[in-house]
Amino acid sequence: MARVLSGIKPTGQLTLGNYIGALRRFPVYQNDNETFIFIADLHALTLPIDPELLKTNSRDIAAFYLAAGLDPDKTTIFLQSQVSAHAELNAILQNFIYMGELSRMTQYKEKALASNESALGLGLFAYPVLMASDILLYDALIVPVGEDQIQHVELARDLVRRFNNRFGEVLVMPEAKIGAGARIMSLSDPTKKMSKSDPKGDIYLKDDLKTVRKKIMGAVTDSLGTVVYDPQHQPGVANLLTIYATLNDIDIKEAQTRFATSQYGAFKTAVADCVVAALEPLQQKYRDLISSGKLDEILAQGAQKASQVAINTLNKVKRAVGLL
Repeated sequence: MARVLSGIKPTGQLTLGNYIGALRRFPVYQNDNETFIFIADLHALTLPIDPELLKTNSRDIAAFYLAAGLDPDKTTIFLQSQVSAHAELNAILQNFIYMGELSRMTQYKEKALASNESALGLGLFAYPVLMASDILLYDALIVPVGEDQIQHVELARDLVRRFNNRFGEVLVMPEAKIGAGARIMSLSDPTKKMSKSDPKGDIYLKDDLKTVRKKIMGAVTDSLGTVVYDPQHQPGVANLLTIYATLNDIDIKEAQTRFATSQYGAFKTAVADCVVAALEPLQQKYRDLISSGKLDEILAQGAQKASQVAINTLNKVKRAVGLL
């Protein structure tokens, strides 16, 4: 039985991209693997965030995890900040990753270009060290991530090689796993990923269904008038096809065939219908969970179970480096 670990940062409202790329896929792992799914709230501190918003987003993610099918009896669901081993291992492993490696991380370089680099916090620069700690604490073999996180998992793998070469077989080598439909693009700019920060281009999981439908019907397409999967020349249409195909569990070719003679209006209506059909029951389960009062208990139990596993790895690392 393999260990699986993944998580989502509570930096904004969850989107349809999060659902298709992560939430919808997580329950697949829980029957045949030992699965750990967490809320990466420490990572959310790398950029300024309102404390109340952080609390709300964290609870929302936990509720949507459960609404999407994660079973707390099969999957350990927890808040990163409630397992202190994450911060402790991070303090140790930061000594085994080099400044040059961190400065080459794509996400850091993008953030540095978009703002004043001298004003960026150390946490953002050292984000991949904490992410490596998250993964390695649980001896995770499988790490489901989006394409934008592959570089960070590769850095974790480099760290395992470096650490084990020096101290013996202490850390387990993880492997990133990318799933179908992992990259859903913005409806307003289909050349950019749906990313929680574009109210026009993002479909939020908490959007009312009329708003969801309106956003899809207003999605950017093109003037070609043909429903063809061509991300380079028709990125908007390709994005909508990806959404439709993934939610209907069919491949892109079949989705394209279904709309071979369709106008964009009919195509968008069909996409909207399938998105609404997916979100309606998800939202109802979310509302039931938020009002049930069960979330805190589930998260506390998850943190306790996660801590029992994490402390074993932390102690192995401490012994290896000579800490008493």
